[in-house]
Amino acid sequence: MKRVLIFDSGVGGLSVYQEIYAQLPDVQYIYAFDDAAFPYGELSEEELIARTRHIVSRLVERHVIDLVVIACNTASTIVLPTLRECLSIPVVGVVPAIKPAAILSQRKVIGLLATPATVQREYTDLLISQFASHCEVLRIGSTRLVEMAEQKLRGQPISITELEGILSLWRGKVDCVVLGCTHFPLIKDEIIEAIKGDVIIVDSGRAIANRVKDLLGEITRTSAEPNLTYNSAAGNNTAALNKSLAEMKLTPVRTLQFPRP
Repeated sequence: MKRVLIFDSGVGGLSVYQEIYAQLPDVQYIYAFDDAAFPYGELSEEELIARTRHIVSRLVERHVIDLVVIACNTASTIVLPTLRECLSIPVVGVVPAIKPAAILSQRKVIGLLATPATVQREYTDLLISQFASHCEVLRIGSTRLVEMAEQKLRGQPISITELEGILSLWRGKVDCVVLGCTHFPLIKDEIIEAIKGDVIIVDSGRAIANRVKDLLGEITRTSAEPNLTYNSAAGNNTAALNKSLAEMKLTPVRTLQFPRP
């Protein structure tokens, strides 16, 4: 059985996992999130690279992984070159879906919703320059939305009023919204409700799933092995989180310590 490691700072990568699982159910998945350092958007580049490389390398060795997905836009813009140097297996990252949004937008006014780190990255500027130079791209960088997605999967309510306040500047302007953080598809319905308009929502999940499918090649059905979940810090509302994980065919979360070597 082929094994795929999906890594994020929190539960946002579960949106990517769901897209990949829908196409490749006969793969064993190891979902790992580094909540001890959550949110990644507030780490220095040096610390982000060090933590991601250390944790991913250990899990690749432990589970004999065939492919790694870095399911975090912030991390993907920084750590992919380092990981590809130290690993001999494919490493797939995620980037904001600027290109398809530029094609789909009729008004050519796009909203990019991401973390503060992602909206400020030079890499994001390059994507916009390459694929959306003919569009106006309005950016909102929000750590609060990341926290909301985490809350939702832990059974806590989401304030639509608070969301409306965060997104109010876009109302009536944008006709296409790029979810530039893998946490945000988890609250897609709430985002649509808060914007109060006819907007197209775009994320990278399906494109990442297609890429993983191409790289893994032919999948041979074998005896099933459970899809595992790891985190790096004991958290709150574990029971509600484990209920959500079970619905996604993942085991209850296990906390592993990842001491630096």
